[in-house]
Amino acid sequence: MANSKLTLFFFFYFTVLYTAKATDQDNEPFVGVNIGTDVSNFLPPTDLVSFLQVQKITHIRLYDADPDILKALAKTKIRVIVSVPNNQLLAIGSSNTTAASWIGKNVVAYYPETLITAIVVGDEVLTTIPSSAPILLPAIESLYSALVAANLHTQIKISTPHAASIILDPFPPSQAFFNQSLSSVILPLLQFLSKTGAPLMMNLYPYYVFMQNKGVVPLDNSLFKPLTPSKEMVDPNTLLHYTNVLDAMIDAAYFSMKNLNITDVKILVTESGWPSKGDSKEPYATVDNADTYNSNLIKHVLDHSGTPFHPEVTSSVYIYELFNEDLRSPPISEANWGLFHANTTPVYLLHVSGSGTFLANDTTNQTYCIAMDGVDTKTLQAALDWACGPGRANCSEIQPGEPCYQPNNVKNHASYAFDSYYHKEGKSAGSCDFKGVAMITTTDPSHGSCIFPGSKKVSNKTKEVVNSTQTSGAADRLRFIPQCGNQISANAVAFSVLLLNLL
Repeated sequence: MANSKLTLFFFFYFTVLYTAKATDQDNEPFVGVNIGTDVSNFLPPTDLVSFLQVQKITHIRLYDADPDILKALAKTKIRVIVSVPNNQLLAIGSSNTTAASWIGKNVVAYYPETLITAIVVGDEVLTTIPSSAPILLPAIESLYSALVAANLHTQIKISTPHAASIILDPFPPSQAFFNQSLSSVILPLLQFLSKTGAPLMMNLYPYYVFMQNKGVVPLDNSLFKPLTPSKEMVDPNTLLHYTNVLDAMIDAAYFSMKNLNITDVKILVTESGWPSKGDSKEPYATVDNADTYNSNLIKHVLDHSGTPFHPEVTSSVYIYELFNEDLRSPPISEANWGLFHANTTPVYLLHVSGSGTFLANDTTNQTYCIAMDGVDTKTLQAALDWACGPGRANCSEIQPGEPCYQPNNVKNHASYAFDSYYHKEGKSAGSCDFKGVAMITTTDPSHGSCIFPGSKKVSNKTKEVVNSTQTSGAADRLRFIPQCGNQISANAVAFSVLLLNLL
């Protein structure tokens, strides 16, 4: 009898624990990727899914409902948004039968083996094909009715992505409002989203805000770079401080909804990104800027940063996009929004250390950890002291007379120490961070007779020497605290204690 009670206890305990974890995970903000297919030699679906798994990508958005990709995604736990292309809106919005057929063919046929989480109906319809605006909501409602008939309306949400230009006077955010010429569509759409618990989908690009407002919007604000208080944007009506353009764009959408008395609809950023290459008219479309934007975007979301107006809510974001679409028409930037080339080699290596394993898997396998530019010497010295001391990096090569002593400056010595620690830890996630002063690079930092640890096999024996011009407690403050796994929820513990007492 005692054994059966104990078995019952553990059954209920782990059931509650699993449910709590699953619920928490589903509510967590995430970063997904858009997958466009205007690509030469696009990966076969099975190879694409394998690549997504290697990169730890768990959320994707397709611009159609490709049957082969949906089939390949079965039983992978990768969550996918499928799309109704703009050219199918008229047929679906005009016929409930056509809508039901679309749901049957593109959703019911794959769910739940393939985790379809949402249906995107059209893309930027109100601004790119305004003549189709009257048919947009009827198409959405027809598809929703088909989901209800299939009893999938609580698991799969329906919405439509909008361009930022549907919002007028976006800064300061508190003054923003939807273009009133679209109000006959916007208001009933928002009421539908409120009723069904679906998000307002927005395609938000700080890159274009910066390009259209050069001299007014600083580049650093657009790239999520740390700002001095004097450079922060301040909303004069709310006195809220904005440290980056994306938060301001999201809050402009929230204030626009508030002006229509809609306060319970969350925002999902269905597209955001930065091009890595452009023509002479787009000088800020560079690898460095694209890397900086997307790296900081990922950190911003996964840090649960929220926005000044809604600090309690962090919008999930889909990066535009996974691959460079080399078949896209000019300008040059159109073909250079991807994180990877079609052959899966990275266009640049994201600096996502400290953000788990998401997109941190370098397919070239040639990575090094170095000190970032622009870090003050004192902070860098403290990180260097930690690496060579408690971190047990091999710092013998940066001692006087050794190959990597010159140039004799903190940045050079820190780069060597960071790289030593990074490779000693097996290039694991979080091992190239050092409180945000280190970055991963694919460029070998070795120079002259100084060969960095990533370029050679280093003896496991480490010399406990510290390259230090001054010793302080900073090294101890930089000691890393291991990340715990998902903590057991308080409710699960309380429930278990109660159950044990009852038994």
